[in-house]
Amino acid sequence: MSGCGGPWCCCCCCSRCCAERESRTPEELTILGETQEEDDEILPRKDYESLDYDRCINDPYLEVLESMDNKKGRRYEAVKWMMVFAIGVCTGLVGLFVDFFVRLFSQLKFHVVQTSVEECSEKGCLAVSLLELLGFNLTFIFLASLLVLIQPVAAGSGIPEIKCYLNGVKVPGIVRLRTLVCKALGVLFSVAGGLFVGKEGPMIHSGAIVGAGLPQFQSISLRKIQFNFPYFRSDRDKRDFVSAGAAAGVAAAFGAPIGGTLFSLEEGSSFWNQGLTWKVLFCSMAATFTLNFFRSGIQFGSWGSFQLPGLLNFGEFKCPESDKKCHLWTAVDLGFFIMMGIVGGLLGATFNCLNKRLAKYRMRNVHPKPKLVRVLESLLVSLTTTVVVFVASMVLGECRQMSSTNHSGNSTLSLQGSSSEDVNSSIKTFFCPNETYNDMATLFFNPQESAILQLFHQDGTFSPVTLSLFFLLYFLLSCWTYGIAVPSGLFVPSLLCGAAFGRLVANLLKSYIGLDHIYSGTFALIGAAAFLGGVVRMTISLTVILIESTNEITYGLPIMITLMVAKWTGDFFNKGIYDIHVSLRGVPLLEWETEVEIDKLRASDIMEPNLTYVYPHTRIQSLVSILRTTVHHAFPVVTENRGNEREFMKGNQLISNNIKFKKSSILTRAGEQRKRSQSMKSYPSSELRNMCDEHIAPEEPPEKEDLLQQMLERRYTPYPNLYPDQSPSEEWTMEERFRPLTFHGLILRSQLVTLLVRGVCYSESQSSTSQPRLSYAEMAEDYPRYPDIHDLDLTLLNPRMIVDVTPYMNPSPFTVSPNTHASQVFNLFRTMGLRHLPVVNAVGEIVGIITRHNLTHEFLQARLRQHCQTI
Repeated sequence: MSGCGGPWCCCCCCSRCCAERESRTPEELTILGETQEEDDEILPRKDYESLDYDRCINDPYLEVLESMDNKKGRRYEAVKWMMVFAIGVCTGLVGLFVDFFVRLFSQLKFHVVQTSVEECSEKGCLAVSLLELLGFNLTFIFLASLLVLIQPVAAGSGIPEIKCYLNGVKVPGIVRLRTLVCKALGVLFSVAGGLFVGKEGPMIHSGAIVGAGLPQFQSISLRKIQFNFPYFRSDRDKRDFVSAGAAAGVAAAFGAPIGGTLFSLEEGSSFWNQGLTWKVLFCSMAATFTLNFFRSGIQFGSWGSFQLPGLLNFGEFKCPESDKKCHLWTAVDLGFFIMMGIVGGLLGATFNCLNKRLAKYRMRNVHPKPKLVRVLESLLVSLTTTVVVFVASMVLGECRQMSSTNHSGNSTLSLQGSSSEDVNSSIKTFFCPNETYNDMATLFFNPQESAILQLFHQDGTFSPVTLSLFFLLYFLLSCWTYGIAVPSGLFVPSLLCGAAFGRLVANLLKSYIGLDHIYSGTFALIGAAAFLGGVVRMTISLTVILIESTNEITYGLPIMITLMVAKWTGDFFNKGIYDIHVSLRGVPLLEWETEVEIDKLRASDIMEPNLTYVYPHTRIQSLVSILRTTVHHAFPVVTENRGNEREFMKGNQLISNNIKFKKSSILTRAGEQRKRSQSMKSYPSSELRNMCDEHIAPEEPPEKEDLLQQMLERRYTPYPNLYPDQSPSEEWTMEERFRPLTFHGLILRSQLVTLLVRGVCYSESQSSTSQPRLSYAEMAEDYPRYPDIHDLDLTLLNPRMIVDVTPYMNPSPFTVSPNTHASQVFNLFRTMGLRHLPVVNAVGEIVGIITRHNLTHEFLQARLRQHCQTI
């Protein structure tokens, strides 16, 4: 049958589709929505680099250590403390800038719209009011989207990216000055534009950028401004400052310095110590009180007083003095709080599931298209949100009677410097007759912080129908908004959505069950914690943040229980929102620990055995070829285990130098004892020295003549990496491809390129001691953007020159045995912040190398399946 019809046609089509699928990477298949299972995750991508958190103890670094004394050490520590304080102050000033202009633009917008609504309600021209509101919101969102086009990484909250950075993954552009400018200005316009986003998440990102950039005293965006500041020129130091900056961002956002410290510990840093904890807390305190000082002075004119600790204040929770039966919470309420935690976890899991599907849809249909499409999507979301808010307030809002009980019931609900009149001044009378107010407009036509205070502290203001509709609309619109091309936070929208849920529960308990003793503000707070915990899945830090924001320590137990229940419930269905977006980006993030069954694997099961290595003395042509034909960021420095090395040393100077280095670097017990005894000038006799000489291993007898002749004939045979342009890899035998290699250290790609750029080499007719030496400052001068090998002018290099890499390699990196369990490898790699982990056998030969990609959850699961199949 020549045609292909019926089921045969289906088979043909399937085979073609499968062939097309196999030609694509797993990441592309998932992004395009062509995975076999709907729940398949994007596999970690190989183009993400790791950060160098481990110290490179090479000769230039040892020279710095030799010149270090206690006075210089104290000076270095003092400079670090000053930098931490400066980071906190600058983060607080960034928060002040964002808050000031958000308030300015929001007041201007709401004043114009409120005046127009009041006039048009009588004249019947509400369409004009809607157009005015659309004009403000669309203009602000358009500006925010343009800023994201300038720096795409400024979109979103930035918390997933900072979490990846502190975990050890280098996300391009995440801590640049341009990102900070676009982030701060963009979130300003996003919040003022009426989108359901918050400014607290971007504050964390902004603080991290300040922490990364300020100690460097230089920026790629401001190349002409250069300072000779020799400190903190490593990823290790930058990581500590980024941790402090992220904590300062949380402290400035919520007025919670302790919560900020715990946030940086829980959500970010994979490495922590006592000294860093103290510095991070100090930085958080500096940010909190800087913002508090200026906000209190600007808003109240009382400079020197501290009345507004953070951008988001929850006010004071206190029962009215006239109501003797009222309690903030009782033991009976804990049962309701647990149930609210379960519901909050379910709602959070639903939110995350919907947002994940939206994110995948954007990756398939929006991101591949021109950038203007992303701007149009943001404008569409803004248009829809504005219309929904206006129509819902006009049609769905209830006009409720203003009564004196509202004012008397709130007489004790002062907001840390704000009177009850300030709280009630946010009540909106839109679309309602005199002496009545619109409960829906009171929530929608106010800044989100004011709406949260309304839900926390106004008693009897909102009907159950209004709260239900508000929760549903806010849930859907905030889920749609998170992920568009504007800077956007998720904390405040989640808190507001959860507060509406909590007030709804309180109203139902009061109206239908008759529990008059409950305090509605407490249930609103617990609802906010339940929903936020169900979305972000944070426990320790979020508990402390909410306690510090409320200034009420008695809420510690119910908040903690609610967050734990919400996290456990949500984790049963999916991950937290930040982990989901990290997975969608394909970032190789390392979790806190591995699963129990991973211990079935050993280091030999997960390592990469195909190595690209260099010799201690290597020609420039070989280094250039290696660097240009590979993407590895570190290379083992090895020597080959050759027989009859004495004969080889006569033929080729390059091979001779490598063999001499191997012999000088191999440590034996007798040789070490002889060196020690020679240094003991006061030792009374030479018996020990003679004993050491007797135990020196005798030279090996010469091999048979035929074997020696074979090896001499192979003297000029090209070896891998020695002459890579002449190495026919297809002709190598298995023994040649995986020949024994003695491991001596690791050298980074950036170090090799720096050596080539600076002309560090010697000719074959000279000794390696004639090679120029670079200091530690010269090696780190180009940090963090080292030159690229493809930008190197090869005409300036002599390919026959030799580079001695031994002074610049790390001779003592962390290593593991091939028999080490995978959990031990994982803990060592993550805890010490490693980038590469060589696998070395019992006789000092390198057999493989482990990187971050070998320890991701997906890779370990794949190797575990292979292991189970071979058993």
